[in-house]
Amino acid sequence: MKQYSLLILFSFVSTGLLAKHHKGEMTPIFDGKTLNGWTQLNGTATYRVDKGAIIGKTKEGSPNSFLCSDKLYGDFELQFQVKLISNELNSGVQIRSQCKELTDKEKARGDKHGRVNGPQVEIEATKEKGAESGYVYGEALGGWMTPKSDLIPHKHFKNGEWNQYRIVAKGPRIQTWVNGTIVSNLTDREKHKSHPKGFIGLQVHSIKKGSGPYMVAWKNIKIKELSK
Repeated sequence: MKQYSLLILFSFVSTGLLAKHHKGEMTPIFDGKTLNGWTQLNGTATYRVDKGAIIGKTKEGSPNSFLCSDKLYGDFELQFQVKLISNELNSGVQIRSQCKELTDKEKARGDKHGRVNGPQVEIEATKEKGAESGYVYGEALGGWMTPKSDLIPHKHFKNGEWNQYRIVAKGPRIQTWVNGTIVSNLTDREKHKSHPKGFIGLQVHSIKKGSGPYMVAWKNIKIKELSK
C-alpha cells in the first residue's frame, strides 16, 4: 500500500513538472512551408518560402513592404533568425504595429490598407563603423525610438550568416538581443500608449532607382505570449 501511494505521488509530481515545462513554450508562427497566417501590407516586394525560410525580395518603385502576422500580440518574447542575402539591403521586424487610416491619395490608388506604423527592430549589415542592428526605430512613428545617445554602432550582426534575434516586449519596455548580446533596453511609455498591441511584420525596404534586386531571409520565427 505504501509503495502504491509513493507511485501515485511520483506520478502526480511528474505530471505537474511536465505541465510546468510545457507551459509558455515558444510557439512557431511560421510553419516553414507556407505563408499561412501572414498577409502582405503596403508595397509590392515579393515574399516566398524556400527551404524553410521566408525570402523577401525588393522591387524597384515599391515603397516599404511588410509581411504581417494575422494575429496581434501585446506582451511577448519573439525569437527568429535572419540573414541579409544582399548586404546593401536595410531591413527590420515590426512589433506591436498597426495600419493608419487610408488617405485620399491611397484610396484613389486603390490601396486596401493604410501605412504600416509602429516599433521596428533594425536589421542592418555590419560595415566598418559597425551596425545599428537591434535598435528600435519608429516606422512612420517619428523616427528613432532608441535615444540618439544610445545609437552606438556595433559588430554583433554577422554578414552573410544567419543571425539570432530575441525581442522581449513587456509593457512599455522593449529589450533586444542580437546573437546573444543585449543591444537595446528601451522604455517608451508614450509610444506604448498608442501601440500596446499589434502585428509582427517582416520588412523589405524600398530601394533607389536602378539598384537591386536585394533579398533578406527569415526562419525559425517563434513567439511566447507573456501574461501581464
